[in-house]
Amino acid sequence: MNPWELAASAFGLANIMLLARRSVWNYPCGMAMVAIFAFVFWNSRLYAVAGLQVFFFLSQAQGLWMWLRAPADAGQVAVRRLPAMGWPVVLISGVIGSAVLAMLLAQTDAAAPVTDGAVAGWSLVAQVLINLRMLESWPLWVGINIVSVGLYASQALWVTAALYVVFLAGAIWSWRLWLAAERAEA
Repeated sequence: MNPWELAASAFGLANIMLLARRSVWNYPCGMAMVAIFAFVFWNSRLYAVAGLQVFFFLSQAQGLWMWLRAPADAGQVAVRRLPAMGWPVVLISGVIGSAVLAMLLAQTDAAAPVTDGAVAGWSLVAQVLINLRMLESWPLWVGINIVSVGLYASQALWVTAALYVVFLAGAIWSWRLWLAAERAEA
């Protein structure tokens, strides 16, 4: 069992618990998690997901800054809805990002270019939506986490696969909490 994978997973658990509660403190935990996972994934030849961790680190820093400036009630940021015209942008971005990454990874010794590219491409989109506090980020995370469990299990990253099962449950839980918060704010 890889101690780095365990450490990243511990930070990941703290991150999802704090994120579900809309606490700005999710970001420092997330930054630690992705910094460690970058090395774990690179060593497992999951290059897109490893590179994604660099994006996630920068995005976590941006999210921290954005959430610190967001209206908050009792320490929890307000939830927003994606405008209807935003869905085509989300869908096109996810599909194109996934396809481009998969094609690039197919040129390397990547362990799973299509799945790795899809997880990375859709995660980019979902993270942007999280930073914008959009409720609609959660159904994307549910799908990403389902695919991620299979991807990490296929590479014998068992702790990470188990973490993503917890992330899946956390995404469903977060979706429900954010939906309730959005309704209470309306």
